[in-house]
Amino acid sequence: MSIFVIDDHPLMREAVVLLIHRLSSKATVAEIDRMAGIPAAVQEHGTPELICLDLKLPDTNGVSGVRELKQQFPDVPLVVLSGASAQDYEELAIEAGADAYIQKSAGATEISNVLRVFLSDDLEPMSLAPTEKLSRRQKQLLGMLDRGMSNRDIAEELQISEHTVKVHLWRLFRRLNVKSRSQASHLARTQGLL
Repeated sequence: MSIFVIDDHPLMREAVVLLIHRLSSKATVAEIDRMAGIPAAVQEHGTPELICLDLKLPDTNGVSGVRELKQQFPDVPLVVLSGASAQDYEELAIEAGADAYIQKSAGATEISNVLRVFLSDDLEPMSLAPTEKLSRRQKQLLGMLDRGMSNRDIAEELQISEHTVKVHLWRLFRRLNVKSRSQASHLARTQGLL
């Protein structure tokens, strides 16, 4: 798995790389300090399978980097790791195409929990979703979605953060090949997954 970590702070890049290697020893990580370094990284490592992006770089600021990367790599999961508060930028980053938003102040455990979801190998979308192909957590989430639970309610019941809930839902939607909670619930009902 090829992963791009794009951040202009060397210490932060190194910390994220260490977390990734702790979670997946097989991952090849390209450390990039600005958007202009991406073509060279693609030439050396190929198309990334995951991108971790800081919003504030020497050659981009705000969510413009997210938009640029999603145009270049529309199917590659993109995780924003930012010093900016989620309140200010999370919604903008998600609207621009980011798959998850994590504040750098969240700490290593929370960042690891979110990255772990993207580093798992079982992400092939399915047209039909037999129960045995879903993880226990994914089946649990389907039941919660069917009960109309909010992300906050799910987070409280599972004792995880809302960020982690969002990432789990993203993976579930990719797994089921759906785009929304209602589509996931409908598919679960019609395929007998509940």
